[in-house]
Amino acid sequence: MATVTIIGSGMMGSALAFPARENGHEVRLVGTHLDREIIDACRQTNRHPKLAPVFPAGVRFYQIEEIDGALDGADLVIGGVSSFGVDWFGDFALPRVADGTPVLTVTKGLMDTPDGALLPYPVLWQRKLDQLGKRLPLCAVGGPCTSYELAAHDQTEVAFCGRDAAALLRAKRLMETDYYHISLSKDVTGIESAVALKNGYALGIALTIGLNQARFGDDTLHYNSQAGVFGQALREMKKLLALQGADTPDNLAVGIGDLYVTVYGGRTRLAGILLGRGLSIGETKRELQGVTLESLVVAGRVARALRVRAEKGEIDLNDFPLLMHVDGILTGHKPAQLPWEAFTFENL
Repeated sequence: MATVTIIGSGMMGSALAFPARENGHEVRLVGTHLDREIIDACRQTNRHPKLAPVFPAGVRFYQIEEIDGALDGADLVIGGVSSFGVDWFGDFALPRVADGTPVLTVTKGLMDTPDGALLPYPVLWQRKLDQLGKRLPLCAVGGPCTSYELAAHDQTEVAFCGRDAAALLRAKRLMETDYYHISLSKDVTGIESAVALKNGYALGIALTIGLNQARFGDDTLHYNSQAGVFGQALREMKKLLALQGADTPDNLAVGIGDLYVTVYGGRTRLAGILLGRGLSIGETKRELQGVTLESLVVAGRVARALRVRAEKGEIDLNDFPLLMHVDGILTGHKPAQLPWEAFTFENL
């Protein structure tokens, strides 16, 4: 039996307690400073407030002040924070992990730099570890997986990525079950870029649902328009992965799978529908108050990086009409109506 410590008791971090504990491991779920009420509820009911199933018997719950005890003897540490907790995780949590312990993170996102580069979070964390002289094999989870479906044991295909093959194999052995299936890749930039890039595109596809609801006054899904934007999203994601040096079929498949599940469930879908109905970005945020909208941040960062690279003559922004339109909506100067003709092509 191994010991798995999960830092961050949000929905995804908590959902990973299910396969870990069902594999017979000791599981310690640690709440961040923002998760105090969640941990209190877990202790009282053995259930996460936003997940339907109860935890498997034996999962132990820790408040943030107890983090050092929760990390003592851990064989695998899972980072379950959102993208808004990236700096906190790197500054507060990672330095406490014992050298040599594999760290697996579920945090999806990219950080843009002044020169237009897009860096996955593990790259940023590795730089901090190098400054500290600390050796932690960093791995990350990508792929189509919603927390509530994982907790419900729906068949789930994900990819673990990292530079240390031994750490990846160990994490897979600890976490894989008959419903949680894990591919492995050493292409951190590829997997992490693919699953982050889908955020803005999922928002764009969800716009069509809201636009049609506003037009027709019903909940008909109108698959033609969704499919049209989905195809454009695939084209743009492939080009962006090429810019990242990572446009392999496997990376694209992981990203497109994540795009699909994000369109059909989750917070980004809700935001896109509200924007499509005609709400402004400010009104949408107020409507979804309390909901973490990481997709808005990632989409803005990618668009900002593309503008920098366009100014340097490295790309043509006309190759990314969907992403740039979404960014325009998020900055408040474009209506939700999609630029359909910009999505057409002529291969004559």
